[in-house]
Amino acid sequence: MKTKVMMAALGAMMLAGVSGVAMAQRDPAYAAARAAGQVGEQPDGYLGIVGSATPELRALVNNINIQRKAAYTQKAQASGATVEQMAFTSGCNLIAQTAAGEKYRSPEGAWKTRTGAPPERPSSCV
Repeated sequence: MKTKVMMAALGAMMLAGVSGVAMAQRDPAYAAARAAGQVGEQPDGYLGIVGSATPELRALVNNINIQRKAAYTQKAQASGATVEQMAFTSGCNLIAQTAAGEKYRSPEGAWKTRTGAPPERPSSCV
């Protein structure tokens, strides 16, 4: 129960901070890769590549993930949480924010395409 309360508090903090980072990452190449189903959100808070990738796509995803880790690190230091806790909470939120047609990784590790229904998220997501 304590973990769920902590995750809920972290979730509220992350919605304010990291969702802004995620929106800033929607440059044309990122938006195109996301719309094409080449990338998707993962429960660990990082962007993943769906299927095979070009060197340019790998570089784009790596750059975004570096930015995300920096944001998670900053938020973790400010809140007393670990980077992993902040990343996981962000992953829960970013998966919840996906739009219909976008990809995300399910708790079982399979890539799914978001429908109009809520996405499958780990049971520890608040």
